[in-house]
Amino acid sequence: MGEESSGIKNQLLSDKIFLGIDAGGTFTDFVCLRVGETVEVEVYKTLSTPAAPEQAILNGIEALGLSGEAERGTLHIIHGSTVATNAALEGENAPTAYVTNYGFGDTLRLGRQTRPALYALEFPTQSTPVPSAYCLETGGRMSAEGKILETLTPEELKDLVVRIKDLAPEAVAINLLFSFLDDSSEVAIEKAITDSGLPVFVSRSSAVLPVYKEYERGIATWLNASLGPVVSGYLSRLRASMNRCSLMIMQSNGETLDAGTAAESAVRLLLSGPAGGLIAMKTLGAQADVSKIISFDMGGTSTDVALLDGEIATTSEGYIGAYPVAVPMVDMHTIGAGGGSIAYVDQGGMLQVGPRSSGADPGPACYGLGGRHATVTDANLVLGRLVPGARLAGNLTLSVAKARNAVGALAQEVALSIEETAAGIISITNEHMARAIREISVNRGYDPTDFVLASFGGAGGLHVCALAEAMRMHQALVPARGGVLSALGMLMASRGRQLTRTLGVAMDGIEISELQAAMKELENRAIEELTEEGEPVGKLVCKRSIDLRYIGQSYTLNVPFQGPTDSIAAFRTLHERRYGYSLSSSVELVNICVDVREVSEPIQLPSETAADKQPAKPIEQNLISEADNIPAFPREALALGQQLVGPCVIAEYSATVYVAKHWLAEIDTLGNLRLSRTQSYQ
Repeated sequence: MGEESSGIKNQLLSDKIFLGIDAGGTFTDFVCLRVGETVEVEVYKTLSTPAAPEQAILNGIEALGLSGEAERGTLHIIHGSTVATNAALEGENAPTAYVTNYGFGDTLRLGRQTRPALYALEFPTQSTPVPSAYCLETGGRMSAEGKILETLTPEELKDLVVRIKDLAPEAVAINLLFSFLDDSSEVAIEKAITDSGLPVFVSRSSAVLPVYKEYERGIATWLNASLGPVVSGYLSRLRASMNRCSLMIMQSNGETLDAGTAAESAVRLLLSGPAGGLIAMKTLGAQADVSKIISFDMGGTSTDVALLDGEIATTSEGYIGAYPVAVPMVDMHTIGAGGGSIAYVDQGGMLQVGPRSSGADPGPACYGLGGRHATVTDANLVLGRLVPGARLAGNLTLSVAKARNAVGALAQEVALSIEETAAGIISITNEHMARAIREISVNRGYDPTDFVLASFGGAGGLHVCALAEAMRMHQALVPARGGVLSALGMLMASRGRQLTRTLGVAMDGIEISELQAAMKELENRAIEELTEEGEPVGKLVCKRSIDLRYIGQSYTLNVPFQGPTDSIAAFRTLHERRYGYSLSSSVELVNICVDVREVSEPIQLPSETAADKQPAKPIEQNLISEADNIPAFPREALALGQQLVGPCVIAEYSATVYVAKHWLAEIDTLGNLRLSRTQSYQ
């Protein structure tokens, strides 16, 4: 596979084993690097344990023969998890008190008063983040100019602590107006709560997200506070199990931080797992000389799509469920479509798929673990796109009979054959994912035909050809170890921090010296946070960017800071591509952003492919579904330069690729599977 960028530093390579872990909703993936004179790579997948996510990690460590290293503390672990994401989506947030200024207790309940569907006459009511009884008002109000309008008195602090004690929440979120200009009142409230000895997790907005928009800032602070006890408890149990092992956690922006710090920054972990996949995809794309990539990560529960145009884009306008998440995160679109997505017939008699998933327990019907609902995985097995006898994670053996029974129950409801129903499930799922790809490409002014569709995740390869056809794309790429790519990406990530602060000044009246001083202050804070983690800090690189908008607009676009003139020009160009027009009106600088990350040294990974292999032969026919008698090939046996003509299946331990009709598949020198549409079909 050649060189791959990694967050692992040279001084660590001689005495530790590195383990990248991606804990998903259905499977937990592992990539283990044993570094000596050469680098040995081992991958492993096991079913997740949602009730106690750390148990799946311990199971994987034992299966990889690393229990002794874990006990001795010689493992270096980089971990991405869905613990925070699942808790937020499933409403398992800790009871949280919300502290704000007098008259603003209903801020989180009122939100932005936007309609989830513009033309819908009726839609479900949104749940209230914090009950009214838990919304506490106090003094310490600041004006938009940073002047004190209402002081925060000692009596108010004492009264506030008493009210919190009476409510007995598990967490407290502090969000005062314009606290990003002066955080003294928030700091005073935090100190009063801490000094009182109340057993609560405290978050204040001036530390979590010091930017304008009190609702978005309040939601971020509430998420950080309410998820804090959940994440902190999980990481505490995991760290106790790992003894003295180094444990780093992937952030939503694609950078890592120490597990102790992560427990205080739960809101920054919401896209922890998917971010790892993008890190790996960018690195592998650069090695394969592919810079324009639409990535497509399909797991057991969800699908994440993102667009890479040379660099990984981040956004501060992401969502988790119905809630805005304004902290920096990788810019991707996530939908509830995965291998475990359940198919059903709605009240109108129409076949539907997802977003409800069978998850890891009980899983798809074909797993034989008690699942009875037809899923996307069952449909693929019925259509002969999965190999029943192949070795899968969790020692699973796929049952064609159970899959056909589950799909057959739906087939009776829609009066179709089992195969037709399975094909319908796949078509509906593909359309859901194609719509997500259009959202991050066509809807933003990009032509998908200029990009390569890169598929990874355990289920991605089964749908890659159909999605490429739907987007009129002619090339696709399935990287080596694609089924565990997010776990591999954990080992490629660097330590870092992305920090943001609101300034709110017109670009034509900006003082460059003051702007640079504000950016330098943010950079120093990021460096200080990295230093406090305890690990030695190596060479750092700092990138500066700014959020701009035309005066009067509500939303911003982020561009690199290159001085006022060049930054404004870049903003106008990006605005025209994104929205189809640009204006000559004045531009406002809303936020300054800094990205401070540690420069990491590359390591060598062994190649997946040997040039002297003989062309692979199909797996024995008795391992293939009888639906279409589709030939299946073991990926590890494919020879360099060997071309396979679809339809066929290419199977490996961590994933399966379905090469559709009119497509060619070939392994390149890096071990990646290159897919291309035949000329006669383009």
